[in-house]
Amino acid sequence: MIFMPAKVVTGTRGRLMRDSRCFFTCLPDCHSVPKTRKTRWAFSNHYRCFTASSPAASQKTPSYSYVIIGAGSAGCVLSNRLTEDAHESVLLLEAGPKDMWLGSSRLSWKIHMPAALTYNLCDDKYNWYYHILPQAHMDNRVMYWPRGRVWGGSSSLNAMVYIRGHAEDYNRWQREGAEGWDYDHCLPYFRKAQSHELGENRYRGGSGPLHVSRGKTNHPLHRAFIEAGQQAGYPFTDDMNGYQQEGLGWMDMTIFKGKRWSTASAYLRPALPRPNLKTEVHCLTTKILFDGSRAVGVEYTQNGQKKRAFAEKEVILSGGAINSPQLLMLSGVGNADDLKGLGIPVTQHLPGVGSNLQDHLELYVQQQCTQPITLYKAQKPFHMVKIGLEWLTMFTGYGATAHLESGGFIRSRPHVLHPDIQFHFLPSQVIDHGRVASKIEAYQVHVGPMRSTSIGWMKLKSANPLDHPILQPNYLSTDIDVWEFRESVKLSREIFAQKAFDPFRGPEVQPGPQVQSDADIDAFVRQKADSAYHPSCTCKMGSPSDPMAVVDSNTRVLGLDGLRVADASIMPSIVSGNLNAPTIMIAEKAADIIRGRPALADCAVPVYQPPTLNTQR
Repeated sequence: MIFMPAKVVTGTRGRLMRDSRCFFTCLPDCHSVPKTRKTRWAFSNHYRCFTASSPAASQKTPSYSYVIIGAGSAGCVLSNRLTEDAHESVLLLEAGPKDMWLGSSRLSWKIHMPAALTYNLCDDKYNWYYHILPQAHMDNRVMYWPRGRVWGGSSSLNAMVYIRGHAEDYNRWQREGAEGWDYDHCLPYFRKAQSHELGENRYRGGSGPLHVSRGKTNHPLHRAFIEAGQQAGYPFTDDMNGYQQEGLGWMDMTIFKGKRWSTASAYLRPALPRPNLKTEVHCLTTKILFDGSRAVGVEYTQNGQKKRAFAEKEVILSGGAINSPQLLMLSGVGNADDLKGLGIPVTQHLPGVGSNLQDHLELYVQQQCTQPITLYKAQKPFHMVKIGLEWLTMFTGYGATAHLESGGFIRSRPHVLHPDIQFHFLPSQVIDHGRVASKIEAYQVHVGPMRSTSIGWMKLKSANPLDHPILQPNYLSTDIDVWEFRESVKLSREIFAQKAFDPFRGPEVQPGPQVQSDADIDAFVRQKADSAYHPSCTCKMGSPSDPMAVVDSNTRVLGLDGLRVADASIMPSIVSGNLNAPTIMIAEKAADIIRGRPALADCAVPVYQPPTLNTQR
């Protein structure tokens, strides 16, 4: 089979086909794509057919202005924004399926019901289901990393917590070589993306596609957690994404009218009617095609067939912190010695590809509850049916929230400039990523350091695109990281010991009353800490003079033309909080860069400073 237009138009070698109605096809193996001539023709449906100068000269391949790899948190944003220009065309390739079955969120309740989030964390239908190497500093444990493989990517699997990080995270990016990515130049893109139910202000957006809301349960345990934080000496913050991150308060969530509001819902679905956007699912992109040092297209497999598509302007990788560097390396972009060892021809030596891997670790401090008010009963079959029926009929009730409605940020010690420990509070007990049912009435706080100094890496296992890469985060490999986790446990216990929890507090479940000494706490951390699902920084954005930089401040891959990366992999360093909101911001800002628009800026926005740095709180 070959690409054939609906009406066959005879063409000569190297000439563009003038009929744009193309069908996908199977192509033979080929390792380079020769240059094709520029054209000024406009087509009503924006797609073109190329005849490449290759041994199979009669074969035709579709061409678009942009080919985007990955319909995840960043790819959906880019697909929407780039197709706002009617004269540009976009092909969006996703390795997984659509996020709706028969166009129904009810039929796809495992994705769209907020309370059902653990279902997709526990199987591989919408999930890459990665595992990392045994961790030498964590009792050689092999840990599980779920990553989204579906429209919306990990925004269709995550806990829907909307956290931006701290202003100083972005100012640090600027110092690390990401010119123009300081807080003044990032905040406007957070606002552009957002439509917050509490309305627009200097920090919040009011008219963007991404709906953000607050929890509706007003659960007494959430109120107790926030009050206990104040009793322990921490401030209340009414918006941890606004002026003041530091303190405890109510968290923002990407939930709208009782349903998960992923980037597929916010950005992709509204763009689907546009004639200049084409989407394909169940497509594993296996290689970027180059003409010399210029990316001109991609090769992918779909339904057992090998296919190609050309990009007249750019190929944009938005596969995330694992898939984007993996595809670069499979295409010959990475550490030359590693690539040669796997028999992959080197296109561009960039040793930073796959390096600088950073993630957040967290653990659960759990307390038994003396009152039957946790989510324990809600996880019994009869109650699950009731909750499910209410959600399916009205999108309300306990199914309409992920229940992570309160949390906060504190500093671990004096002289820390901004919070480096994060809390997520849950009025329930979670065991093994939710893969094991809770056993008792209990509540817990997820806690962990935000700016760990342990840095890891990822490499290809082989030249086979189907093989998962080797993932080595090097968790707890520095003394300061061990100390910060120990302190996280102590500070969590202190909050749970406050008077606000007196009506609810039962025996400590985890770590347990027997865990008291520093050595015991460290052993508990090694045994129980796990990923917060925030891998990042593997295609570092930085100055061309930085030997470990992969993309420049305009998201262009260094040393190559026509190739960009825009997702969490380009973060120079991990931010102090969850990564979905920053990833969406990155894509919004990258879209303006790609379209040649002036960068948005809002200078001198006030940011909270602690009254003193001489104390921890």
